[in-house]
Parts: sequence; structure tokens; C-alpha cells
Amino acid sequence: MPSITTVLSAVEIRDGRIALDADLRLPPEPAGVIVFAHGSGSSRHSRRNREVAEALSAGGFATLLLDLLTPQEESVDQFTREFRFDIERLGRRIVAAIDWLGGEEELSAMSVGCFGASTGAAAALIAAAERQDRVAAVVSRGGRPDLAGGALSRVRAPTLLIVGGSDEPVIQLNEEARSQMSAKVRLEIVPGATHLFEEPGALDHVSRLALEWFAEHLK
Repeated sequence: MPSITTVLSAVEIRDGRIALDADLRLPPEPAGVIVFAHGSGSSRHSRRNREVAEALSAGGFATLLLDLLTPQEESVDQFTREFRFDIERLGRRIVAAIDWLGGEEELSAMSVGCFGASTGAAAALIAAAERQDRVAAVVSRGGRPDLAGGALSRVRAPTLLIVGGSDEPVIQLNEEARSQMSAKVRLEIVPGATHLFEEPGALDHVSRLALEWFAEHLK
């Protein structure tokens, strides 16, 4: 469980004129800060991402979970699904979150990692390509890194791709994305896990892998 002295704050991230709600979890003396990019149709309230964030916080990392869509965009997306696959928009908003961290005195000197799930993995990788000097590591859970397109070759941050062993189509997509990357990339298959990692112990496995990766690469 996270330390009782961990501070949880509601903050606002601006992307131009757009304001995005975010939750910042700040443990004592954090070793770095992890920006979360949620998957399609989800938000900063995603149970799975919050569970991983709590594990990372207990491991000594600050975490920032933000809504990648405004309430108005979400209301439209529920019917049209047009924004959840707008990877350029989502990536730009992760970049905005990284830039926001750089402007906060308490956070500006910290190493930054990105954790992306589903389509959010592509957004995280786009942000890593755009902010090579800030993003030190990336972790993808059941991600679609292939949707990052040409940004993949520009990623310099060590990247961990975690995929469920029963999520065969996504395994193939991750292997194809890995072949386009020149950064250090590792593909981890969680045996028996499906796309959402809902099986007993599967998400704990993801949390352990992510914590180890960030502990190794966020100095």
C-alpha cells in the first residue's frame, strides 16, 4: 500500500485553450514521475491504471494520471469513437503534461517515465519521440505501439512492451512495432493474460515489471 504520507492532488493540464483534469500522486522523495496515458474509451479513473499507479507510488515514484479528452469530447466519443483513435491529439496532450511537469518547481528536476495502455501506448511513444530530452523510459500495457507510426523510429527512451499471452493479435502488432524501433526495447509476455489483464495476478505481474523497468531506467 502507498505510504500514508503520499499526497494526492487534483491538478489541471493545459493544451492550448483546452484544460484537462489530472491527479498527481506524490510520495516522499520520489525517484521520478510517471505520466499515464489511458486507453480508448477510458479516463484517469481507469481502475487498472490506478492500481498500477498505486504500486508505482508504493515503489517510490510520483504518478500523474490525466484525462486525455475533455468532457465534451468524451460525450461525442461515446457515440462516434472519433477521438479515442486520434493519436496525434492524444500524443500532444501527453507532451503538454510533460511540459507542465517541467514548469512545476517540485517536479521539474525529476526523471520522467510514460506508462501507456491500449491506444495510450501510442500516445506515450509519440510524446517520448517529441520530448527525447525529458522522457527516460516507456512502459506499454496491452498497447498499440504500432499506431505511433513514424514516431517509433525517433523514440530514444528504453521501452518495455507488456502483452498478455492470450492476446495474440496484439502480440504480433507489438513485435512489428519493436522491429521499427532503434531504442532499447523488450517484449514481455504475461502467460494466460488477455487484453485487459483481468485474470488473477495478471495486473500484479504488470505492476512488478513496470516498477522494475522504471527503477532501472529513471535515474
